[in-house]
Amino acid sequence: IGLKAGDRVSLSVLLKGMLLESGNDAANVTATLVAGGKEGFSRLMNDKARRLGMTNSSFKNPSGLTEDGHYSCAYDMALLGSFAIKNPVFRSICSSAKCSVTIGDTGYETTFYNHNKLLSRYKGAFGIKTGFTKASGRCLVSAVEKNGVTLVAVTLNAYDDWNDHIKLYDYCFPLVSAI
Repeated sequence: IGLKAGDRVSLSVLLKGMLLESGNDAANVTATLVAGGKEGFSRLMNDKARRLGMTNSSFKNPSGLTEDGHYSCAYDMALLGSFAIKNPVFRSICSSAKCSVTIGDTGYETTFYNHNKLLSRYKGAFGIKTGFTKASGRCLVSAVEKNGVTLVAVTLNAYDDWNDHIKLYDYCFPLVSAI
């Protein structure tokens, strides 16, 4: 998100920077604030992952960037996404198309944009997170709510992730409605 040494920002700005802009700098600053650094934060992440039943994940950094021993799977990401959307602050941020923020003591104002195209392409979509690295390819964890039912979909290394998620929701919502 363009943080510079000495910038003072709120935790709210850091969260918005992580969720909307995939700000790795925001993730690292948050890790330092919450747990003293990436190692401590990774321990917290791994502890939470185990409590959520995420048995095929190991986190080594707060940003999701490629690192030896840092991995997850679609099922575990679905568990995490399902848990995270229960938090109203998280849900509010990841469902925002954009938000204006102030960074640093100079009062630099900027706008963060959500890269999740499902928000405008699929009725009921409200999140969750896009991602990309050369090693993992395009990744998407999304959530849609219709008629009081919420579904979470995950694709990893999916070139056509937006359309894949639309197809998954179009297939699954009628099945859930029939139950």
